[in-house]
Amino acid sequence: MEAMTGSLVVAGTPIGNSEDASARLKAALASASLIAAEDTRRLRRLAGELGITLTGDVVSFFEGNEANRTAALLQRMQDGAEVLLVSDAGMPTVSDPGHRLVAACADNNIPVSVLPGPSAPLAALAVAGLPTDRFAFEGFPPRRSGPRRRYLAALRDSPYTLIFFESPRRLADMLHDVATQMGSDRPVVVCRELTKTHEEIKRGSALELARWAEPGVLGEVVVLVGASQQPRKALPSEQWSGAVAELVSEGLSRRDAVDAVALDAGVSRREVFAQIQSESRSRSDSN
Repeated sequence: MEAMTGSLVVAGTPIGNSEDASARLKAALASASLIAAEDTRRLRRLAGELGITLTGDVVSFFEGNEANRTAALLQRMQDGAEVLLVSDAGMPTVSDPGHRLVAACADNNIPVSVLPGPSAPLAALAVAGLPTDRFAFEGFPPRRSGPRRRYLAALRDSPYTLIFFESPRRLADMLHDVATQMGSDRPVVVCRELTKTHEEIKRGSALELARWAEPGVLGEVVVLVGASQQPRKALPSEQWSGAVAELVSEGLSRRDAVDAVALDAGVSRREVFAQIQSESRSRSDSN
C-alpha cells in the first residue's frame, strides 16, 4: 500500500485591512486541519474579524522555531496532512518564515500550492509612481550604519526600482544613508500603513524624505528607491567645498555631506576633505 502524502498551501493574508481577505482564504482558514502561523494570536484575531471559527490545529511557525518545526511539519505532510501556511501579513516566505518548509516539500516531492493574496512590496510598487518594468525586492537592509552604507553603495548603479522593508525607528537613518551612498537627489517613495486607516505615501528626493522622517514615523513602512539614471558629469574639485556647504545647509551632517559629494565626484571622502582643507588654508593665508 502506498503511503498517503499530504500537501502545503502557502496563503497570503491581508497586510492591514481584513476586508482584503479573499473568499478562498476564508474557506481555507475555516476548513484547514493544520495551520502553521507566524503569530497564532494574530491569526486568531484575523479569524475573529472575518467571522471564522478555526476548527483545525494551530501551531506557531516563526523565525525562532522555523528550522526545528520544519521537520515536524514535513513528517505530518508525509503522513497525509494538509498544512496551511500563513504569516502575520502578506505572503509567507517574502521576508517572512516559510522558505525552509517550501524547499523541504520540493525536495521530498510534496505538492505545494499558493493561495494568492495581498503583498506589501507589490502594493507599494503599484502606487509609487516609479518605473515598474524592472524592480528588485531587497527586504530589510542591514541594521547597523556601516554595513548598511556598504550595502546601499553596492546598489547605487542598479538599473531597477529597489524595494525595501524598514523599521520606522531606523527609517530616517536609512534614508540619510540612501542620500549619501546613492545620491541626495535620488527619487524615493515611502509607503506607510498601506491599506490601513492612516495610509500615507510620501514622494521626494532621498534627502527630502530623510528630513521628513527625522521627527519619527509610526507603522509598517515600505521604501522604494528609483533606478540609477545615466551617469552625471563628475563634480569638479573647485565645486566640492560649495557643494558640501549647500548640503549641510539643507540638513545633512558635515560627514554625510562630504560622503555625498565624494560619491558625485567619483573620489574618496579623504580627497574631498583634503580639498576643503586646502581651500581653507588658502583663504587664511590670503587674509
